[in-house]
Amino acid sequence: MDDPKEGEGDATESAPLPFRAAVDALRAARLRPQIEIDPTKAPRRLAPFAYALEAAVVDGDEDLADGRLILLHDPAGHDAWQGSFRLVTLVRAELEPEMAADPLLPEVCWSWLMGALQSRGLSCGQPSGTVTRAGSHYFGGLSERPPASQIEIRASWTPREGLGGVPDTAAHLASWCDLLAQIAGLPPAAPGDASIVTLPQRRGPQSR
Repeated sequence: MDDPKEGEGDATESAPLPFRAAVDALRAARLRPQIEIDPTKAPRRLAPFAYALEAAVVDGDEDLADGRLILLHDPAGHDAWQGSFRLVTLVRAELEPEMAADPLLPEVCWSWLMGALQSRGLSCGQPSGTVTRAGSHYFGGLSERPPASQIEIRASWTPREGLGGVPDTAAHLASWCDLLAQIAGLPPAAPGDASIVTLPQRRGPQSR
C-alpha cells in the first residue's frame, strides 16, 4: 500500500492509540496484485476519528470493480455499533443485463460479503447494508452505447476488538478485497477459497 497522503499523518497522530494501531495495520497490509488501493479523504461527520481507503480491481488499464472502505472510531463507544469501531464499505461492478435481472442476485451478493468475513475466521456485530441493481439506457448523442447494468453493495459492520481494544483491521481489509475480487470475477487467491462462486456473465472491463 502507498504511504499516507500529505496531511493524513497529522489526522491520526493525535488520535487514541487503538485507532492509530488499527490504521497502521491497514497501511501495512499486503494485497493481491490485481487490487490497487490508496488512502483517500475520510468523512468527518460519522465519528470522531475516521480513516478511508479506495480500491480498484485492475486488469491492465481496465477497471473490473471499485470500492471504498472506511474505518470509524468513537472512543466513547456507540450504541448502534455496540462497540467503538465500525467498518463501512461501498463496492461496485458492471454486469451484463441478464445477470442483473436475476432475482436472487441481491441475496447472493450479500452472502459474498458475509462469506468473505467468515472464510478468514472473522466475526462481526450489527451487520447491515443494501444491495442495489441499477440499469442505464443511452439516448441521443449517446445512443450508440449499449445498455449498462451495475451492482452496488453498501454495508457496515462492527469488527470484534482484540488485545488493547484493537480490531484485526488487516484481516478485515483482506476479506473486503476478497469481496472486491469476487464481484470482479477473479478466481480465488488461495486454495482455501476454492468454494467461492465467481460472478458469471459480468460486463467486460471498463476503460480507466
